Amino acid sequence: MRKKQLIACIAACCVLGAAVMTGCSQGSSNDKAPQKTSAQTEAAAKEEAEEDKSEEAENGGEKAEEKTAGTEGSTRTIIDHNGNEVVLPAEINRVVISGILPLPSVFCQFRGSAKEIVGIHPSSMAAAENSYLVKVYPEILDADTSFVENGSINIEQLLTLDPDVVFYSAANSEERELFAKAGIPCVGFSTTIADYDCVETYAQWIALFGEIYGEQETANEIIEDGRRTAEEISAITETIPSEERPNVLIIFNYANGAMTTAGSHFFSEYWLDKAGANNVAAELTGTAEINMEQVYEWDPDIILITNFSPYLPEDLLNNTIDGYDWSGVSAVKNGQVYKFPLGMYRWFPPASDTPLVLMWLAKTTQPERFADLDLDARIKNFYQTHYHVALSDEELETIYHPAREASGVKQ
Repeated sequence: MRKKQLIACIAACCVLGAAVMTGCSQGSSNDKAPQKTSAQTEAAAKEEAEEDKSEEAENGGEKAEEKTAGTEGSTRTIIDHNGNEVVLPAEINRVVISGILPLPSVFCQFRGSAKEIVGIHPSSMAAAENSYLVKVYPEILDADTSFVENGSINIEQLLTLDPDVVFYSAANSEERELFAKAGIPCVGFSTTIADYDCVETYAQWIALFGEIYGEQETANEIIEDGRRTAEEISAITETIPSEERPNVLIIFNYANGAMTTAGSHFFSEYWLDKAGANNVAAELTGTAEINMEQVYEWDPDIILITNFSPYLPEDLLNNTIDGYDWSGVSAVKNGQVYKFPLGMYRWFPPASDTPLVLMWLAKTTQPERFADLDLDARIKNFYQTHYHVALSDEELETIYHPAREASGVKQ
């Protein structure tokens, strides 16, 4: 019934051109009545429901909002990364994660399960299907992806999932208004909350989950583990002068004749600086399209390819990409081309494996300084601690050498 009412409400709003609501908490209060306690009798519940219908029709839902605010224990109010006050149901059983692609992995790490996830973005699913995530949390494959069509949210399709809450990218105001208009509680998670500091961004995501679920102790344990790793790496790399840092090109995306790199004011700035390397694209901002002429000019010592691109190191090393000649680039001539690993998610944006990314980058760009860092052992220990699984050597190799399909790009 709730789904039909919401869909009908949206249709009516489209016809009448009603103003879009801007507060997620307001929408959730009007459209989702608080749960009844076991002390209420069936007759009393029925009488109360009839009274709600009458008063909502007369007062535009004000009665329902008053009941939500006044019923102790029926809701939880949090502040999301947009600074919005969001009223959530006390029990969250159905979760949709829309445009913030790495978040499903962090959710699974924090909750220890994917059973509550009923919907995720198709790109998140592409990574999940080719990652270790499905081995630990196979139920993630049951999540629906059809509510995203051509990169946009189909709100009517999303409503069929009957979510208790949607987690979305805090930068996407259009999505927020769409969820609010539909009466779905929505919580914004920011990718810029820590100025692209990946470990601190990951920490803030975990902290917000701690508030949402009232489990700050669990959140703090995960956060401190990540911060200890960052301090460990920084203690070695922060004193390395620029001339002793390799010049690195990160190929953020490369497919179908187009290539983009990751410059400053993006996660790449944090990763390379913290790991002890120079970013050859530092003069560019965010992700920017580049060509081979620019690559020749930079002539990087090391090339790193993210899992947003389907290309693998051997494609560059064997010079098999049509229209591109990589044979004269120093990184290719010296065999210094690497693919970011893929564990629970792609190892570039903040995700549940974030502390491991920093260790891998440090080991890759400064191998002599991190000769004593046993990366295999650290990854296995992290997975045992945070996911309660024992990685085999074969599984570890799969993480180090992800499949092309993990990019989600069709060529």
